[in-house]
Amino acid sequence: MSATAKAVGAALPRAEVREKVEGRAQYIADLYRPGMLHGAVLGSPHAHARIKRYDTSEALAVPGVHAVLTGDDFGDHRMGAFVKDEHAIAKGKVRYVGEPVAAVAAETEAAAKLAARLVSVEYEELPAILSPEAALAPDAAIIHEDVASYFKVFDTGSTANVCSRTSLTEGDAAAWDRCDVIVEGRFATQPQAHVSLEPCGALAEPDATGRVTLWSANQSVFRVQANVSESLGLPMAQLRCLTPRVGAGFGNKMEPHIQPIAVKLALATGRPVKLILTREEDFEIVRARHPFKLRVRTGALKDGTLVAREVEVLLDGGAYADDSPGVLGYSLFMSPGPYRFRYMKASGTLVYTNKLRFGAFRGFGNPQVSFAGEQQIDEIAARLGLDPLAVREKSMLRPGDKWFGGAEVGSNGLEECIARVKAASGWAKRAELEPSAPGRKRAMAAACTAHISGLLATGAIVRMLEDGSIVLNTGAVDIGQGSDTALTQICAEALKVPIERVRLASPDTDGSPYNWGTTASRVTYTTGRAVVAAALEVEKQIKQHASEMLECDAADLELRPGGRVGIVGVPDKAVSFFEVSARAHWARGGPIIGHNSLVFEKPSVDPKRAIAVGLPFPQIGAFAFGALVVDIEIDETTGKIEVKRAWSAADVGRAINPLAVEGQLEGAFVQGMGLALNEEMVWDGPRLANPTLMDYKVPTTLDSPHEIHSIIVEAPEPDGPFGAKGVGEIGINVVPAAIANAAAIALGKRFNALPLTPERVLRAMLGK
Repeated sequence: MSATAKAVGAALPRAEVREKVEGRAQYIADLYRPGMLHGAVLGSPHAHARIKRYDTSEALAVPGVHAVLTGDDFGDHRMGAFVKDEHAIAKGKVRYVGEPVAAVAAETEAAAKLAARLVSVEYEELPAILSPEAALAPDAAIIHEDVASYFKVFDTGSTANVCSRTSLTEGDAAAWDRCDVIVEGRFATQPQAHVSLEPCGALAEPDATGRVTLWSANQSVFRVQANVSESLGLPMAQLRCLTPRVGAGFGNKMEPHIQPIAVKLALATGRPVKLILTREEDFEIVRARHPFKLRVRTGALKDGTLVAREVEVLLDGGAYADDSPGVLGYSLFMSPGPYRFRYMKASGTLVYTNKLRFGAFRGFGNPQVSFAGEQQIDEIAARLGLDPLAVREKSMLRPGDKWFGGAEVGSNGLEECIARVKAASGWAKRAELEPSAPGRKRAMAAACTAHISGLLATGAIVRMLEDGSIVLNTGAVDIGQGSDTALTQICAEALKVPIERVRLASPDTDGSPYNWGTTASRVTYTTGRAVVAAALEVEKQIKQHASEMLECDAADLELRPGGRVGIVGVPDKAVSFFEVSARAHWARGGPIIGHNSLVFEKPSVDPKRAIAVGLPFPQIGAFAFGALVVDIEIDETTGKIEVKRAWSAADVGRAINPLAVEGQLEGAFVQGMGLALNEEMVWDGPRLANPTLMDYKVPTTLDSPHEIHSIIVEAPEPDGPFGAKGVGEIGINVVPAAIANAAAIALGKRFNALPLTPERVLRAMLGK
């Protein structure tokens, strides 16, 4: 990039693209330490059972085995994001099939896996609870007998197998009396696996003092440090956490997976230990998208104005709370969609079951509630004979409006998003679409969405080196979405230096400023704000030095492209960053370093407007908006739905890197298409029946539409870095809803359950 080119808004390839394309990127599986041992885990064969005794003698006899650990070796420390209900390894009781009950460290991976299989565990099997309804039955077995004594971040309302209850109400219920049309329905969505390119893994290395360095596939080195320390009873200062390249996360690497086990094995052996899950283990023991059961009721006036909505959610949380209370609360918070309602009530119950824990997944509960809510808007439009997008436009939120609960909406480009997808898709002529061949039905439909951008705390450090180049340190983990490149662009733009003069430091709990995590579409918006603020601190110091060098007032100086600072209106009066930094390092003041940290203070709920109970939802950043149109065909013989074209528009505030934004929207659409059409984790009794990529089908390039049109809408967010807000999740939220709307138009039948497999569609076509 030239010295005069703008960094923000440039469509740049990711900074790490060459090392990935050439195969030189280092992931956990690629790392090696001298004297390294290999780890393996033994999973429970039972969904619910008491552990009576262990016999590790055969495992210890395997040549090359250095340690065999069970729950007895881990103490009674518990961890959890909202409820401290989980041990690092099963202790006293197992609560899902595959839950780790023993761990082994050996010289080779083969020896470790063999020894793990030879650990003998005697169980007393207990009744397995495999559905939320079964968990709530009066005579149900109790999964967590000590739930009342667990530490909870907020009052969850826990009783028996209930993990959390949440409700949020705003407005006057009398609004229902004004409705001319009311639709009501029950909906169900399925569990979806994250299927990240890289399974979870960790490498732990102790030093002579017992301090451990931990590399792992994660979404936050700080969450890893906190959770591992909590689960093992270690001081956080005794654990240093780092992140190599990460092969995607989508939420399943935000909270801990097998990092505590790797650390415990390393401490037990005094040697480095690497533990990498197989794909099957990754399916069975990490986490997945929550299956939802919903009852939704929506009312409107004759002209299509939306008036009232009620949402009830029953959520299967699996064996441990993990991020589930947050998913429940956020799904209710987003259940109105981007619309104004005179009355809105949303409530939900999260229950424990004997399945693997469900947790954070791209969209964080939004796709599930949107699947129901966006279909009901189409149903209202059909009953009233109105254009479905016109109904949405009539009640959509606008800048300055209040979100459900009272948070103010800042920038809002939804109106432009709708206009752009209408124009690009030829929406006005959708009725004229012709099937590509006989025996096929074709239809076009739409859906709209909103999402938050930004949560919790973050920080940034900008340091100028002796030669005037810049090192940026944020602690944010790039899990493949391109945040390293975007943050570098933000820093380069703020200081008006070429992007190649800025380098980003790897996340390291020993030296990086705190960053909560790569989640909630927050890194570009939240961390980007901290980067801009830290760069401003650097700018002040640069100008102070330059004012003394140029013998002028600092207020008369300006940064100039290419890494220079000069007097406003005097082109030939300037000094380079190199000269400024050299003076600072060797003559006056010391190194030039700027830092900033922030946490959001905008409340998510205004108690004067809404009543919230058990809503574990902290202060928020900005709101992002999006609109989607899909064009599908259905084979009348097989029932298979094929997405022909898609137009996905997202209000991103300002596109820091348009190329990366387009990639996010395309990837989100395909992942959402998997949720809509074919991805489903299936249990055969208590055991996951399809924990392999042979049996669990994700969309490939052959399944994806030939045309996915990513439409970037820029409604600058006043608080965002150069106006930017997040885009990571907005593109997935209404993909299932839009496809279901199109299927309903094509077939005259509405689908209230996912996925829309050929079998399910064909049975509906046959009236079954």
